[in-house]
Amino acid sequence: MRRFAQWAGLLGVAAGGLAALPGTAAAAPGGPGAEPDAGRLGPITGIHQDGATFTLDAGKAKVRVVFLKDDVFRLWTAPDGNFTDPANSPPSKPGDPAANIVVKTDYPQPRTWLRRDASSYRIGTGKITVEVRKDPALFSVRRSDGSLVWAETEPLSWDGKNTTQTLAERPDEQFVGGGEQNGSFSHRGKTVQIGVDYNWDEGGHPNSVPYYASTSGYGVLRDTFAPGSYAFTDPVVATHAENRFDAFYFVAPRKNDLKTPIDRYTELTGRPFMPPMYGLELGDSDCYLHNANRGERHTLDALKVADGYEKAGMPNGWMLVNDGYGCGYENLKETAQGLQGRNMQLGLWTENGLGKLADQVKAGQRVAKLDVAWVGDGYRFALSGCQDAYNGIQANSDARGFTWAPESWAGAQRCGVQWSGDQSGAYEYSRWQVPTYQGATLSGLAYTTGDVDGIFRGGPNTYTRDLQWKAFLPAAMTMDGWAPNDKQPWRYGEPYTSINRKYLLLRERLLPYAYTFAAEAHRTGVGATRPLALEYPNDPQAWKAGQEFLSGTDFLVAPVTADASSRDGIYLPKGSWTDYWTGRTYRGPVTLDHYSAPLDTLPLFVRAGAIVPMWPKGTLSWQTRDKSRLSLDVYPQGHSSFTAYEDDGATRQFEKGSYATQTYTVDAPHSGRGDVRVRIDAPKGSYAGMPNARAYELTVHTGSRPKAVLVNGRAVSGWSYADGVVSVSTSGPSTVILRDASAVGGVHPEDASVEASLGAEPVVAPGGAADIPVKVKGHAPSAKVTLTAPSGWTVTPRGDRTFRVQAPANASPKAYDVTANVSYKAHATTYTVRARGQVHVPYASLAAAYNNVGVTDDSNTKPGDFDGYKRSFSAQALSAAGITPGGQVKALGATFTWPSTTGTPNNVRPDGQTVPLTGTGTAVAFLGSGAGPDLGGVTLHYADGTSERRYFGFPHWGSASGLGATQVAKLPYRNNQTGKDNTPVYLFANQVPLAAGKKLVAVTLPTTTSTHLFSLAIK
Repeated sequence: MRRFAQWAGLLGVAAGGLAALPGTAAAAPGGPGAEPDAGRLGPITGIHQDGATFTLDAGKAKVRVVFLKDDVFRLWTAPDGNFTDPANSPPSKPGDPAANIVVKTDYPQPRTWLRRDASSYRIGTGKITVEVRKDPALFSVRRSDGSLVWAETEPLSWDGKNTTQTLAERPDEQFVGGGEQNGSFSHRGKTVQIGVDYNWDEGGHPNSVPYYASTSGYGVLRDTFAPGSYAFTDPVVATHAENRFDAFYFVAPRKNDLKTPIDRYTELTGRPFMPPMYGLELGDSDCYLHNANRGERHTLDALKVADGYEKAGMPNGWMLVNDGYGCGYENLKETAQGLQGRNMQLGLWTENGLGKLADQVKAGQRVAKLDVAWVGDGYRFALSGCQDAYNGIQANSDARGFTWAPESWAGAQRCGVQWSGDQSGAYEYSRWQVPTYQGATLSGLAYTTGDVDGIFRGGPNTYTRDLQWKAFLPAAMTMDGWAPNDKQPWRYGEPYTSINRKYLLLRERLLPYAYTFAAEAHRTGVGATRPLALEYPNDPQAWKAGQEFLSGTDFLVAPVTADASSRDGIYLPKGSWTDYWTGRTYRGPVTLDHYSAPLDTLPLFVRAGAIVPMWPKGTLSWQTRDKSRLSLDVYPQGHSSFTAYEDDGATRQFEKGSYATQTYTVDAPHSGRGDVRVRIDAPKGSYAGMPNARAYELTVHTGSRPKAVLVNGRAVSGWSYADGVVSVSTSGPSTVILRDASAVGGVHPEDASVEASLGAEPVVAPGGAADIPVKVKGHAPSAKVTLTAPSGWTVTPRGDRTFRVQAPANASPKAYDVTANVSYKAHATTYTVRARGQVHVPYASLAAAYNNVGVTDDSNTKPGDFDGYKRSFSAQALSAAGITPGGQVKALGATFTWPSTTGTPNNVRPDGQTVPLTGTGTAVAFLGSGAGPDLGGVTLHYADGTSERRYFGFPHWGSASGLGATQVAKLPYRNNQTGKDNTPVYLFANQVPLAAGKKLVAVTLPTTTSTHLFSLAIK
């Protein structure tokens, strides 16, 4: 049950209204007046000008066009002739939520003009013209060059409850915005809902915003707290549930410019807040006092977890210590001091308001997370909660406000991080989150994110994959206490701990880069998580690349959101892009398929021309970093520059001018040989704690060894060249010249384009052997090829780049990593490329791999734990459905054998196990259900040594359908630890096709731990 707190006296801030907006002198302070008749805007019969405000007569109705700037105007319609502005007026009831959508009211009045003719009025500025046809009453907008921005096809209409604007859709027009629209960033051909919902899944819109933008070169804010819908079809129909029309339009100077509308929109409604530096570090959240899922604990136990981060060598910036209903806290001041002593800040979650916020902040709270339990009413309630929490931190400390919220509205970017809600650890969630967060950026929401691997379920593989790409979001947090196991990044052990550490350390090193884009968002409204279409709007393919994004302008991130070790469809737009891990350079536009991405590899590319400031290797906290050193990672091509921003990282002194910027400039050839010049300018400005001097460690990705290196005009010897990278150090403002080097990629970029792969993924019994061919693609003269395997395995070269691997006789069933190394020399440079693969030692049978108790007898339910929450299928309910131990189950044309055991392990919770399955047929069929919905990848191994990857999934066992599965049985109840749970659950079958004419010998199961398998069969 959601609880909605009252706002009276929460922060001791008196409710107050907003200073009058331009053109609002006649606005009533409350909601709309008497409801007019339904209808539409009638003929325009007159116009009156008052400075930059133009009032049009249309019978009973009136319309105002108010110019705020020469490219921003307000179109405001009062069907009853009474102009109202409820979104920016004090509430009628004192103490009710009072946040306004609009915060900027001091625009200088722009120069405007008015022209009339027999059929229309034209009003405008030096940049835009608003044309008003008299009959029918239609509005359109053009730029000063005559290009059309938008045009109505029907007059504004209302029905007493809703008001609608109808616009023509242009053939090549794309639409973005609407806030967080789960699963989408580009909306052409779709209808998006604007309003509060509690759907945290794909298709939901909990953090929606009444703003959208078009590649025709405009954005529009509907100035309302009423819900609405935008149908981006032909025509475009935008409706809100109130009997007034009020919209602000932000016109860009050209088509495809989406940044100018965001800039103007956030100027009006508030710039994205400037986060503290610790807000860009990972956060951790749990309930430490009386946690029902974890046993009796105390708030100070959070310090033990904080110590765990230090012991694991992982950065963490803040901790929420009471995140759970009814959790509470104790020893708050001591907890805050303990966290601060560990270079972290205290955060608190609230389910019932902000009445204690002032005292909590004085005790050390620096992060506030809001909950739907009291801001669930959304709209103005949610915006006020965000704003009051943000202001409360600032009013009671010298810190910057830093809040997280699951519901937002227009203006929320000025006060908090938008968090996408309670989700599960599954590839399916990651898949739709990728376009969601980049789409939110196009609505001015600069900080949107989700919990790493969700708060429910999850597993080691989904956690690792999810953390990799979320390490490149501006905000990230782990959430514990709701899943069966805690979700700190070291909990799953190796190899996952090392992989997670790798990405968290990289995130920490990149904070100077990320902080600069945070400052840019605070200045322009444009966040760092960007769709390719924002930076490459004229590229049609960029609009299709929703499964990748840019972090800032220089990193292209292509998450692996499937149970796979490779990634297809990575689109690199125009320009040169360098693989961050291998150094290989690609020339865009190009689409990469079969990109090798084992679990430790996030596909990550760097734009040619990038200059990336980084903290030194090993940095664990922004507070303990070595301020006297900075690394510059340079990818030279042509002329480029980067101006980094820095301040004290925590206080609001930057608002008073206490900050510094520093510009780095690179001049290099566009291709081929030539000098590479790196100039480091002196910092401009100052702030408390700024170092007096700084040393710089440059890594310059030339791909070619320079003939000499000069620092400030003098040749130096203390530099090195390895793997295509020049490393050199300098101090203070400097100019570093690499003589006769080259642009990124080298003089002969084709030399570094060799690829290696393993030609087989064999299944080997203990003591058995199999051949693995190594394939080399590209020009690799005189290549030396070797293959390495784990200790105890034997590797024997067989000729023609083929190797025989033999397993030890005592090899346990699991996947074993093997690595091919290809070394070759081209143009006097030695290169080494590697390819990784696996050899699988199978279990004796599927039953031998059983690792989960999913079926229990009603008389003894305690052993069951199908879903991680100690619940299980009932053997009696299954028997009533005709499914008995050891019996046959028929579905999808296959005959399965049901497990013979009850109350002991009787299904497989997959984690990449390989099991034998021999025969020929048309498909492999699977019988099971899901602890959560997700698609998993199975590898089918054939007798001829080939293999292929296929995907299937099961819905959540409480859902009747999904993921293409077929329902096999509906059971009226399930078991829990104390007996029956009257929740219906389902059993499913699904299938994947087999290669025609090939004999199957084994199946490698998914790594999606939410999928549970009871049986499999060939059909």
